[in-house]
Amino acid sequence: MFNQIATTISTNNRIKKFNLFIERFGPSAENTILDVGADNHEYGKNTNMLEKLYPYRNKITVLGLWDYKEFNQKYPEIKTITYDGNVFPFNDKQFDFVWSNAVLEHVGDFEKQIKFIKEIKRVSKRAMITTPNKYFPFETHTKYFLIHYLPKKIFDIILVLTHKEWAANDNLNLLSKNKIKKILNRAGISDYKINANKLLGFIIDYCIFFI
Repeated sequence: MFNQIATTISTNNRIKKFNLFIERFGPSAENTILDVGADNHEYGKNTNMLEKLYPYRNKITVLGLWDYKEFNQKYPEIKTITYDGNVFPFNDKQFDFVWSNAVLEHVGDFEKQIKFIKEIKRVSKRAMITTPNKYFPFETHTKYFLIHYLPKKIFDIILVLTHKEWAANDNLNLLSKNKIKKILNRAGISDYKINANKLLGFIIDYCIFFI
């Protein structure tokens, strides 16, 4: 029951973010979109929301660490590119838009997060990036309440002890709004807007728009 409720909340929130993307940018059939970090395997109906909802799939390119064999079977009209997590294999301003949902917190430490944002800015004309709020009481990856408020090293130890080491160390670096602003500033981005999505009065995640 709990997992069903969590999935429903996540699905509704991701639909809301997709709608924000459409309302903010108004992409057309001629525009190109780079989706950075789409999943190869769809774990539920809340996975790969851009691909599920966007009507012009042939204008989407997916970039990620996976081989995308499963993804390609489900979305044969979408081009997929596997890379090593460093420099994006694209020209400057190659895409009209970048969409990257809940990836920033997984790319590594603070410096790697800055590099990730710089690459998104380099290859796109406009972008929307989303990331969970560190101070939302429920941590959606590990399904723990409040434990992620602890210092990072202690949180990582608990994750290892509870057999969730896949979320420890640089695999999960949650961000506050102030940390997001520091990353954007270090990445040389001054023209941006941060939209806070709320659930029961708490900020569940942030949508970052920039040009």
